[in-house]
Amino acid sequence: MKRGLLGVWIAGCLVGSAGSLAQAAEVSVAVAANFTAPMQKIAAAFEQDTGHKALLTFGSTGKFYAQIKSGAPFEVLLAADDETPARLEREGLGAPGMRFTYAIGRLVLWSRQPTLVDDQGDVLKTGRFERLALADPKLAPYGAAAVEVLNGLGLLKSLAPKFVQGGNIAQTHQYVATGNAELGFVALSQVFADGKLTRGSAWTVPARLHTPIRQDAVVLNAGKDKPAALAFMAYLRNDKARAIIRSFGYEL
Repeated sequence: MKRGLLGVWIAGCLVGSAGSLAQAAEVSVAVAANFTAPMQKIAAAFEQDTGHKALLTFGSTGKFYAQIKSGAPFEVLLAADDETPARLEREGLGAPGMRFTYAIGRLVLWSRQPTLVDDQGDVLKTGRFERLALADPKLAPYGAAAVEVLNGLGLLKSLAPKFVQGGNIAQTHQYVATGNAELGFVALSQVFADGKLTRGSAWTVPARLHTPIRQDAVVLNAGKDKPAALAFMAYLRNDKARAIIRSFGYEL
């Protein structure tokens, strides 16, 4: 969508949302698991400000793609990558011209143990741990980024026997949080809030070590004529939502 047309669309959605308290509706949103915490805050603000309610389902982008292909009635997808929304649009399952990047994710190597992970990630080279958690790279973009990092560091082959794979990044975080894996690659947003690490020790992986994790949103066919879906997409771009996104360590 051209910049001018996109601006008109956003403005129209915002104007429409001003009167939405009298015509509140629901929008079904499939959300990448890494975006759980910020999305819960954004959804609460969205309902308060517009009257519309976002019905949230969290999971892996790969599984959402399969479900949407099979007819799942989601109206908006917030993916953990930019490829899946683009593919859905090409395949005629997403409304053309409304896709945009709502956040750029950061990958972090994290442990609940306060001193295990150093600020350079050198713990990976020592191998002094039994299990390393990461999301399934075939389903989760954060898992694919983790594999890319390890491959670039020359550690993929030696550390592969220690892998514990989660079906999505939420499950991967759970493995580390419960101690089933001493450390793991998770989304920065899962262990970072209000500008600081919430627990344990971490190495924020330099962005140069993997392909940027551009996370795109797309309106799906089920939502293309729904005012609540369009209002939600517009809301993601306003200052309040962007401030929430930044507070969890995402870039914009």
